[in-house]
Amino acid sequence: MHSRSWREEYVSQIPALQVLIQLGYEYLPPEEALSLRGGKTNRVLLESVLEGQLRKLNSIQFKGKEYEFSDSNIQDAIRDLRDIPLTGGLVSSSEVAYDLLTLGVSKEQTIDGDRKSFSMKYIDWENPENNVYHVTDEFEVEKVKSHELRRPDIVLFVNGIPLVIIECKKPTSGLEGESSVWEAVSQHLRNQRSDEIPNLFIYSQLLLSINKNEALYATTDTPRKFWAVWKEENLNESELKKCINTTESDEQKARLLDHREPAVRKHFEELRAGGDRLPTEQDRTLYSLLTPSRLLELIFQYIVYDAGVKKITRYQQYFAIQATLERVRNLGSDRRRRGGVIWHTTGSGKSLTMVMLAKSLALEPSIKNPKVILVTDRVDLDTQIWRTFKACGKTPVQADSGRHLVELLKKSDDAIITTVIDKFEQAASTKGHINEDSNTFVLVDESHRSQYGSMNAKMEKVFPNACYIGFTGTPLLKTEKSTSAKFGGIIHKYSINQAVKDGAVVPLLYEGRLAVTDVNKKAIDQ
Repeated sequence: MHSRSWREEYVSQIPALQVLIQLGYEYLPPEEALSLRGGKTNRVLLESVLEGQLRKLNSIQFKGKEYEFSDSNIQDAIRDLRDIPLTGGLVSSSEVAYDLLTLGVSKEQTIDGDRKSFSMKYIDWENPENNVYHVTDEFEVEKVKSHELRRPDIVLFVNGIPLVIIECKKPTSGLEGESSVWEAVSQHLRNQRSDEIPNLFIYSQLLLSINKNEALYATTDTPRKFWAVWKEENLNESELKKCINTTESDEQKARLLDHREPAVRKHFEELRAGGDRLPTEQDRTLYSLLTPSRLLELIFQYIVYDAGVKKITRYQQYFAIQATLERVRNLGSDRRRRGGVIWHTTGSGKSLTMVMLAKSLALEPSIKNPKVILVTDRVDLDTQIWRTFKACGKTPVQADSGRHLVELLKKSDDAIITTVIDKFEQAASTKGHINEDSNTFVLVDESHRSQYGSMNAKMEKVFPNACYIGFTGTPLLKTEKSTSAKFGGIIHKYSINQAVKDGAVVPLLYEGRLAVTDVNKKAIDQ
């Protein structure tokens, strides 16, 4: 076998680019990518692409007429995104960028003598086909206060904004037998340091470390121990095989290979001529995470900033929420939405799943004016929830009493309500109030699992059509399983064995010992 077969470019980087091209990303040779950012390696936005998309995605509707945004407003919007300072640290700057990307920006413009503010968006989250997707490799970025360059292996852009950064490795082990994907993780962590290229990671939402046989993902500033695997549930293997074995068009092949040494083109032409190949773990992860619609969904709905830490969903959280949405979208013959219990082992991110589910329910277009009540005793939850729900334009309200909770449920403008268990039970005991809205969702934390039965009975009287979703992290006993059935049964399960295998929790080890005892007969006899 030729030595080139084990170079990163041959076994990981170019195969990844081939998959991404089939997923809908237009490949940009490094020189073209540099040109699109004005030839400046200290800038990371493809500004000409971004400008074109801002004009395409945004217009002003005013008094029945449509107007374009002014050139100055377009340039201001670009500057707002480009010139985010790093003075508050990388995560803080990343949050500023995330808010701009998900919420958009407001610009004033005078039309027919009236000066008003109008919203602009950088990305069309609802219609992925309206955005443009690019991918490049060996993306040169100038280090802070230096002319030295770093070159992340692969960078993906949406509307000219670098949202995904990938480091590729050949499938080898280090001196201590550690997989090469961890070397790629180390490169990501190094590049995010304040003296490296943090300006690129301001915009990154998804980071991947891959080799042919393994793949890990994370988001900005994720510590090494929290990089995780993604396991797609119900992956369509036939579609995946079709994707990885579809040959590029002549134009795509030329753009991908012509600037490389001739041996590279020859190598990949020989591989294609050799027939279909089987999917690798790298292929599965790229296909699962980076299909444009999935990527936008993950960024918009499944990233949160929690007490200064940026977090992205784990696969079990994502599929639990998907299963829940699939279940609650349809009304039953009794005009109720079927609920259930999400059983995820302790330590696997149950609390964050609650927050992400509440956000997804608030964003679900098929559910009109949903009310989501989060029942918990976590005193620090309010700030986290408020920051999470900014992206969907809903500000959660904390119920300060049972009566207040009932009043909030009567109003139409408060979609997310937080409360603690005692106030929730006070509301359930309030006489004379019956809420028959089938778009009311009650999310109950596991610490109140023993109260599922009593609380459910009370709530049934006051909220006969509400949908109840319980969260637990410990195995259900027989009596508790009958209670979970009242909620609608198990929605999604993530066992401790799965969590240990994924490295999400450490194994629980038990060593049995026989205690040595001695009876003092003399003392007893006395």
